[in-house]
Amino acid sequence: MSSFDFIFNFEHFLPILIQEYGLWIYAILFLIIFLETAFVFMFFLPGDSLLLTVGALCSMIEIMHLGYMISLLFVAATLGYMVNYHIGRHFGDRIFNMESRFIKQEYLVKTNTFFLRHGGKTILLARFIPFARSFAPLAAGSSNMKYLSFCLYNILGALLWISLLLSAGYIFGHAIIQVSDLVDN
Repeated sequence: MSSFDFIFNFEHFLPILIQEYGLWIYAILFLIIFLETAFVFMFFLPGDSLLLTVGALCSMIEIMHLGYMISLLFVAATLGYMVNYHIGRHFGDRIFNMESRFIKQEYLVKTNTFFLRHGGKTILLARFIPFARSFAPLAAGSSNMKYLSFCLYNILGALLWISLLLSAGYIFGHAIIQVSDLVDN
C-alpha cells in the first residue's frame, strides 16, 4: 500500500484506523476536515465521501457516536473556513496586485465583484462542491467580504454540509444492517 493510496482512499481504511486507534479517530477526523477546509493546497483530502463513510460507521461501530461526530466535525469545518478566509484576507492584496501569466488581473477583479454580490450564497453552496470548497473562503477573504456575513454563511454551510452528509451516511449504514439481517434470516 502506497501513501498515495492511503490518502486518496482514506475512507476505505477507516475501520482499520478505528480498530487501531480507538477514540483517537475523533482527532484524526477533526484534523482531516480542518485541513481540507483551511488550506487550498489540501483540496485532495476526502470530504464528502469521508463524511458519508463516517456516518455509516456511526450506525455500526459502538465508539462512533453520530451526535459527537456532527458537533466535532462542524467545529472543524467552521474553523477551517475561518483560517482560509484570514489567509485570503492577509494575502489578498498581494494576489490582486501580482503580475502573472497564470492569473489574469481581469479574472481577479471579476471574482471580487462576484463575491461582493453573491458571496454568501457561494460560501454556503461551495461546501457541497469538492474543489470549490477549498477555494471559496480564500476568495471571500481576498475579496474583502464582510467578516460577519462570511461567518453567518460559514456556520450555516458547515452545519448543513456536516449534518446532511453524516446523517445520510448514518441512514445508509442502518439500511445496510437491515438488509444484511434480512439476508441472514
